[in-house]
Amino acid sequence: MQTRTLGTTGLTVSALGLGAMGMSGAYGPADRAESIATVHAALEAGLTLIDMADFYASGHNELLVAEALRGRERGSYRLSVKFGMLTAPGGAYTGIDGRPEGMRNFLAHSLTRLGTDHVDVYRLARLDPAVPTEETVGAIKEMVDAGYVRHIGLSEVDADTVRRAHAVHPISDLQVEYSLLTRTVEAEVLPTLRELGIGMTAHGVLGRGLLSGRWTVGTSIGPGDWRAFDPRFADGNLEHNLALVEALRQVAEAKECSVAQLAIAWVAAQGDDIVPLVGARTRDRLAEALPASEIRLTEDDLARIEKAVPDRAARGSLDASAALSELLG
Repeated sequence: MQTRTLGTTGLTVSALGLGAMGMSGAYGPADRAESIATVHAALEAGLTLIDMADFYASGHNELLVAEALRGRERGSYRLSVKFGMLTAPGGAYTGIDGRPEGMRNFLAHSLTRLGTDHVDVYRLARLDPAVPTEETVGAIKEMVDAGYVRHIGLSEVDADTVRRAHAVHPISDLQVEYSLLTRTVEAEVLPTLRELGIGMTAHGVLGRGLLSGRWTVGTSIGPGDWRAFDPRFADGNLEHNLALVEALRQVAEAKECSVAQLAIAWVAAQGDDIVPLVGARTRDRLAEALPASEIRLTEDDLARIEKAVPDRAARGSLDASAALSELLG
C-alpha cells in the first residue's frame, strides 16, 4: 500500500483509509465479529488510517475500533476522530458543540474509549455557528501542545473557514464528501486547500452505495439506514442516478475493474494530496476496494469517466451538511 502525506505537519498515511461509520449501524445492522475482522484485514493490507467519530452509535464505534486494535503497536495506525455532535438516548442528533470546554470533554472520553494516550487527527464534525472556528481550533492546539492530539483536521467547512482555522494552527486535512456524484469542493474549497498546503480525506467516495455497482431500483433501505433521508435514493432520482452508474460500468469493464474500484480510483487520481476513505464493513467489500489503489487512470480514461458521469449530473444532490441538517430537523 502506497502512502500519501496530508498537510505540512508530518501526517503520512496509507493511500486509502478505512471509514468505520458503517460498522456501527449507520447503513443498517452490522456484524460485530465481521467488523473487527475487517479492521484486521485492513491493517494487514497496509491501511494505516482509520476514521471514526465519537458520536457514531453514541460511542459504540470507538469501542469497536479499540477492540479491533487491541494488541497492535500504536505507531502502526493513525486514528482520525470527529467530535462535537450531541445525541439523545435513542441516537437522535440534537445539535453541535464546538466550545473549548466541550472539546476537552469529548476528547477525554475518546481517549478512554479508544484506550490510547493520543488521537492522531482530531476535528469538529461540523461548524458550530455559535462558536468561532478560531476558538475551537485554538483549544485543539492546546491539546496538541499537551500531547493528546497530533494533528488538527477540519470537516465539511467552506474555504473561508479553512483559511481562518489554518491561521490559528496548521491544518493537516479537510474531511469532506467528494465523489463522481458530489464535486462541489472543486470550485473554491479544493483550490484553497492546495494554496495553503492542506490535504483532503474524501468520504462518500461511492456515493453511499450508489457507485458500488450493486445498488438496484429494487434494493430496499432497512431500518436505521440514513440513506432513507438522502434524496438521491428517492423514487425518480434513483432511476436517473443508476443510469449514470450503468454508463460508468461500461468504462469500468473496458478498464477490467469494478464500478466501485473505478469510482475510488477516480477520487485518488484527483491529486496525491487526497486520501479516499473506504467505508467497508465486511472483508469482501474491503477486498474489492483495495485494488483501486493500484489503478492508474490515463487522460483518456478520465475523459471517458467524465462523459459517463458529468459534473452535477446526479439528481437529488444533497451535500453531507445539508443531509445532517435534515436529520437534525
